[in-house]
Amino acid sequence: MSDKSDSVFKLRPLEKADLEVITPWFQDIEDLGRFDRTSRIPFNLAHTEDVWRDAFSASGSNGKCWFVVVSNSGQVVGIVGLEAISPVNRDAVIAMFVEKSVRRLGLAIRATALVADFAFRQLGLNRLTSYYRQDNHISRDLVERLGCQVEGTMRQAWYADGTFHDMIVVGLLRQDWMNTRPTLAKSISSETVVTFGENGCPSWSWPPQVDKCD
Repeated sequence: MSDKSDSVFKLRPLEKADLEVITPWFQDIEDLGRFDRTSRIPFNLAHTEDVWRDAFSASGSNGKCWFVVVSNSGQVVGIVGLEAISPVNRDAVIAMFVEKSVRRLGLAIRATALVADFAFRQLGLNRLTSYYRQDNHISRDLVERLGCQVEGTMRQAWYADGTFHDMIVVGLLRQDWMNTRPTLAKSISSETVVTFGENGCPSWSWPPQVDKCD
């Protein structure tokens, strides 16, 4: 990606039409086994639409919030979102997936950090939870950089590729994030930026272009 404009990516709400792009990603058995402990069978488009139907319904959308990562050329290259949003407990589960062709560009950490900002600044949440398979070092490194704390190990809770793997549970409190955020922002190059909105928003970008956090 030599063109500077190619290194600006946007987050926008997931649309039903995006599932045509996303469905083939999870027909890769290896990626499927790393991303979701509940799914083992690759889905066709009809099955995928059924699984995601709550994300597009007025009632179901209250408990989840998903975005797609879009390149400057309009290509959908990743998804990031919040599940099980609880307005009472003020927490949610955060998840991220980047398509293989754009991995190693730093999109995952930027998009996840931006959604963490969204969760704490816009939704008023106090806690984010995430899970990863113990041998998934990429996910481990990502949540460590965000400031997540390991809160427990669910022994042999994740079956994939003929093996029972331990599942690691991590949590991120708002105060954890506020402590980690300045250091993380300084460590991330601005050569690649993930931002909200079609035209970009300096106060809603990662790394931050205009920082409005307390």
